[in-house]
Amino acid sequence: MQNTKENKMGVQNVNSLLLSMAIPMMISMLVQALYNIVDTMFVSKLGQDALTALSLAFPVQNLLIAVSVGTGVGVNALLSRSLGEKNFDRANRVAENGVFLSIISSIVVMILGFTLVKPYFGSFGSSERIIALGTDYLSICMIFSFGLFGQVMFEKLLQATGKTAYSMVVQLVGAVTNIILDPIMIYGLIGFPAMGVKGAALATVTGQIVALIVGIVINSKFNREIKVTLKGSVKPNGEIIKRIYAVGIPSICMASIGSVMNVCINQTMRLFSDSVAATGQAVFGIYFKLQSFVFMPIFGINNSMVPIVAYNFGAKNPERIKKTIKLSVIYACIIMAAGFLAFQTVPETLLRIFDTGGDDMKEIIRIGKPMMRSISLSFIAAGYCIVAGSVFQALGKGMLSLIVSVLRQLVVLVPVAFLLAYLTRDITIMWLSFPIAEIASFTMSYIFMKKIYKNEINTLK
Repeated sequence: MQNTKENKMGVQNVNSLLLSMAIPMMISMLVQALYNIVDTMFVSKLGQDALTALSLAFPVQNLLIAVSVGTGVGVNALLSRSLGEKNFDRANRVAENGVFLSIISSIVVMILGFTLVKPYFGSFGSSERIIALGTDYLSICMIFSFGLFGQVMFEKLLQATGKTAYSMVVQLVGAVTNIILDPIMIYGLIGFPAMGVKGAALATVTGQIVALIVGIVINSKFNREIKVTLKGSVKPNGEIIKRIYAVGIPSICMASIGSVMNVCINQTMRLFSDSVAATGQAVFGIYFKLQSFVFMPIFGINNSMVPIVAYNFGAKNPERIKKTIKLSVIYACIIMAAGFLAFQTVPETLLRIFDTGGDDMKEIIRIGKPMMRSISLSFIAAGYCIVAGSVFQALGKGMLSLIVSVLRQLVVLVPVAFLLAYLTRDITIMWLSFPIAEIASFTMSYIFMKKIYKNEINTLK
C-alpha cells in the first residue's frame, strides 16, 4: 500500500528543507569533484601525453554523463510532480521506464565504444601515442557504461523522493572506490599489474558498477514511495517516455552542447603550433577538473531544488517555489564568488596539483594562469544562470534552458574564441570568450526567468 502521508517537500521550512537535502548532495558532489581531480592527478604523473589524452576524452565522457543525467532529470521532474499530485501509480511507472531507458542507453554507448573511439581521437591531429592512450581509456569507459547509466538513474529516484542522504551514499561509494583503485590499477600496487591509463579507466567503471549495486539495494530497502519491478522496467510506456524526454532531451542537449563546445575549442587550438595546441588541450582539461570543485556543489543545490520546485508546482504552492528559487540563487552565487577568488589569487598553486614532473610544466603554467583568471570572470553570473536553467527544467520548460545554452556556447563562445585565436594568434587571449559569452547567457536567463514568474508561478492557484 502506498504511503499517502504528506511529503516533507510540501510542508517543511523551505530553507531547512533545501539545506537538509542539498548538503548531503553537495558533500557527495565535492567527493565526486575530488575524484575527478585525484584521477587526473594520478594520470598526470604518466606525462603530458596521457594528460592530453584524458583531456580529449573528457567531452565524450561528459556526453555520456549528459545523457544519463538528462534522462534522470526528466524522470526526477515527472516523478516528483506525480508524487505532489498523489498519483503514486504513475510515479512507479515513471521510475520503471527510467530504468528501461538507462539500459537501452548503455547498450547504444557500448556499440559506439567498439567502433568510433579511435577515429574520434584521430580527428584532433594528435600524435600516435596520444591516440593510442586515449583509445585505450575511452573504449573501456564506453563499453562498460552500464554502471554509469544505472548509478545515475537510481540516484535520481532517491532524489525525486527527497532522500538525498541515500543518494549521497551511492555517490560516495562509487567515488571512494574509484579513488582507492586509481593508484592500484594505474601504477600496479598490491599485486596488480601497472596498467597506466587503462587502469584509470578500469578504476572508473568499477566504481560506477559498485555504486549501481548499492543504488539498487538502497532503493529496494528504503525508497518506500516508489516501487521498481523488473517486470515493469521491461514494459516501456510511450506516453511516459515522451513526457520524460520532454524535460530530459533539452537537458541532454544542453549538457551535450558543452561537449560540442569543448571539442570546438580543442579544434580551435590547432590554429597554434602543435606543441602549444597539445599543451593548451591538456590545460583545458585541467581547468574542467578544477572548475568541477566549484560547480559540483551548485549542482548539488540544483539536484535538491528541482524536486522541491516540481513537487510544489504539482501541489500549486507558488510561495514555496519562489522562496526555494531565491535561496538557491543566493547559495549558488556565494559558492561561485569563492571559486572566483581562488582562481584569481592562486591559479599556479592549483595547476601544480597536476605536475607532470617534466619541463612542460612551465608551459602548462604559462598558458593556464591567464586561462583560469579569464574564465573565472564569468563565475558569479554563471551561478545565477545554472539555477535558472534548473528552474526551467523543473517546471517542464526545458527548451528555455536549451536556448540559453545554445546561445552561450555555440552562438557566442565558439565563434568569439575562434576570432580571438585567429586574429591575435595568442592562446592566452582566446579565453576571454568565456566571460563574453556569460554576459549573453545571464541576460537571456534573466528575461526567461521573468517570463516564468509571470506566466507559470504567479498564476498558480
